[in-house]
Amino acid sequence: MSNEIEIGRGKRARRAYSFDDIAVVPSRRTRDPEEVSVGWQIDAYHFDLPVLAAPMDSVMSPATAVALGRAGGLGVLDLEGLWTRYEDPEPLLAEITGLDADGATARMQEIYAAPIDPELIRLRLGQIREAGVTVAGALSPQRTQEFWKVVVDAGVDLFVIRGTTVSAEHVSGRAEPLNLKRFIYELDVPVIVGGASTYTAALHLMRTGAAGVLVGFGGGAAHTTRTTLGIHAPMATALADVAAARRDYLDESGGRYVHVIADGGVGRSGDLVRAVACGADAVMLGAALARATDAPGRGWHWGSEAHHPHLPRGERVQVGQVGTLQEVLFGPGKTADGTLNLIGALRRAMATTGYSDLKEFQRVELVVSPYQPR
Repeated sequence: MSNEIEIGRGKRARRAYSFDDIAVVPSRRTRDPEEVSVGWQIDAYHFDLPVLAAPMDSVMSPATAVALGRAGGLGVLDLEGLWTRYEDPEPLLAEITGLDADGATARMQEIYAAPIDPELIRLRLGQIREAGVTVAGALSPQRTQEFWKVVVDAGVDLFVIRGTTVSAEHVSGRAEPLNLKRFIYELDVPVIVGGASTYTAALHLMRTGAAGVLVGFGGGAAHTTRTTLGIHAPMATALADVAAARRDYLDESGGRYVHVIADGGVGRSGDLVRAVACGADAVMLGAALARATDAPGRGWHWGSEAHHPHLPRGERVQVGQVGTLQEVLFGPGKTADGTLNLIGALRRAMATTGYSDLKEFQRVELVVSPYQPR
């Protein structure tokens, strides 16, 4: 059955679904939430929670990366952010949160124009390592060529290459593009790469040897990619497509499993549930963690796209503060809007539908049920 729609006589488009368009269906079996496992393992690294923090200055500092690591997740530090440009970024974080809306983008472009200091990359990753948690740092594809050796020498456990969109075949007439396949082959650490939002793009990234693929494009709360570039990938469909690529690559490679990580659109606990139901092994959270009282953004949220020097494709958004990082992850929930106790909600959804672990829950039945959030 085709889900193509005629836009006009000369153009057809495929119908795609966001998380708000779908819902999980209860099954004949239920179980106790305490008996549900939400653990996740990638390469040699086991995590009690299927949660990565987005490498964004409003979400991750070395301190919050350590806190999330101790809670059972994975904090990913943005190695092109304020923490690798300034000895003490705290005054600048405070300034960004206090900027007037009219001049925010221009001032952020100035702040982020300071050069990246390789010594600060070593220092920040060292701080996380000293705390005894898994160390992960992220670079954009454009900066990976320049700084990857510094990052690996500093001792990362997992290396993240994260862009708005990342391809295995970037074409450039000006500079030698990053050869992902050769790069990942020569690296001694597992690489998570993305974003990708289609079956074909994800399959190509999997063939480079990546341990995980980030799925998403312009779906995050702080992105304006749809407005500025006209590009958007509804997350439910994108995840289901990339999960199909994972299945086919598993056969093609003779058993090599590549993890699928939802990156974008997972703002509340129901989105986390539906991301796993669509095939995600884990989720990368931005706005959901930026709402924590101990997040560096102080109730504001922004990504690298917000201060792009030529074409900003994001903005600084006020997400508010709802509770501590512990409360955001584990509750207790004081509101019924899905911003607190994300893990408790995932456990309860799995228990209500009778599934005991994340891999099983990926097989849960779904319905298309468009719903306008209140």
